Amino acid sequence: MAHHFANEIPTRLLMWQRVRAYAVPPSMIETATARRAVGDWAGACAAARTDVDFDLRAVADRHGTDLTARLRADLRRLAPDLLRWNMPRIAPDGRLRPGLTLTLARYGHSGDVPLSLVVRTPPTWADAGQRMSLAVWEGRGNPARGRPAHSHPHPCPEPRFRFDLHRHLWDATRSADLARRSGADRPDVTGASTALNPPGACGALDEPRLQDGPWAVGRWAAEAEALLRAEGVPPRGGRGAFTVRLGAGRRAVLELVAPDDSHAPTLRPLRTTLPSQRVGALPVLPDAAARTLPDLELLRAGLITAERLHPLVARALAAPASAGASGSEGASSPAPTGGPLCVTGDPHRVECRGEVHRIALRDGMLSAVDHDQVTLRREELLVALGGPALPCLRAIDAVHRDPEALPAVRERLRHGDVAGALAVVEGLLGPAAVLRDGPLREELVAAAARRIDHGLFRAGLVAEHPAAGTRADAAGGSGASRAASAGSRRPRLDRRTPSVIRSKRTSRFRPRTGVYR
Repeated sequence: MAHHFANEIPTRLLMWQRVRAYAVPPSMIETATARRAVGDWAGACAAARTDVDFDLRAVADRHGTDLTARLRADLRRLAPDLLRWNMPRIAPDGRLRPGLTLTLARYGHSGDVPLSLVVRTPPTWADAGQRMSLAVWEGRGNPARGRPAHSHPHPCPEPRFRFDLHRHLWDATRSADLARRSGADRPDVTGASTALNPPGACGALDEPRLQDGPWAVGRWAAEAEALLRAEGVPPRGGRGAFTVRLGAGRRAVLELVAPDDSHAPTLRPLRTTLPSQRVGALPVLPDAAARTLPDLELLRAGLITAERLHPLVARALAAPASAGASGSEGASSPAPTGGPLCVTGDPHRVECRGEVHRIALRDGMLSAVDHDQVTLRREELLVALGGPALPCLRAIDAVHRDPEALPAVRERLRHGDVAGALAVVEGLLGPAAVLRDGPLREELVAAAARRIDHGLFRAGLVAEHPAAGTRADAAGGSGASRAASAGSRRPRLDRRTPSVIRSKRTSRFRPRTGVYR
């Protein structure tokens, strides 16, 4: 039965509801699935807006054919649309977490050059299109041959965000494990999204801060055991310490406890206080294991139906979610629509000169159906000379400048679905429409400018003074003008250098304190 929130729906669930409606459109899922089904993993990545930053032949020359065969097998099992569906996101817009390097799979053994298949997201200023990139990480101090021209801000994998222990989040052949790993096969006896009192949990696990987020405390023991085993530090005697990040500047240090190896370990807070250096060296429980699956939360809250989920996710959660969704027949997620004027067969009606006139798509553009062309040309000329416009023309002009479907267009552009946004605009205004000045045109122009910033980042052509960002931010500059040049430590003075920096560099008296005058 769907949960009923006493006050209001949590903000994080509203964010994930918008993400599921706009971030991974059905057209992307269909195209990527069709290409993956015929073995075209590169085409599937292209359909899911995922770039490939390595060459398999170069990997084979460097690491041998055996490891390359394992890598190629993982690429064929990779569902890039499923990976995008489960990628970490940030509030409040639900965009991909910027500047992230996330491990998908690890290869090699101890003593070999470490090799990992990773996925990266661009920095904030270059995240237009919400594109991702696949890369091969060879460890610190081992630059890969043929690496791309752009420099990623965080090239090393983040321990908190890793999918090598959760292959069901990107591997199409392992997606059936989602119900077991997410806890969907167990009843939600607490009536909330997390089980705050699992067997053997006490102390720090009962703190109020765990009730503020979607923490899956009931799965921490099993997930921590797998984490310690993967890190090469299996719990001795059923014991092992690890950390869980609970928020900005907050983390819990826990340990596994068991009488012997034949008993399932349970959790308890670490009894001894460790110095910060040792705490930082402990394994970190991945976010995918620490938090409840967002799709499971949405299903239990009645904010989404199984038909709106990714097909692989819906198939895995179909049986567990059937009971939870039985009482939520009236619940639905926001359907991305194009607005009231996107349907040609149902024209919009406006009161004009004491009559009700129709506005509909004719010849590829919005037109006042009940006015002849001579009258429309005369009225448009009158408006150009400063006269009042007909109510029909005023309604058409308002739709061109600030349509009711603008939030849907903005959400699609924010998540990189340019084709979906243009389809909404064409269904609303017609394919032959000419955009007029207003919020709609500004959104489309800004989206095009941000895509240029992403192209500059991918090509490694960003060369700006680091301090030029202050003036560019104040003037509303693009992300390219806000980025710092990675290849030059002392750039030349030019017209784009801020005046305060120019005066400091050219002054005869240059104090060593570095204080600006």
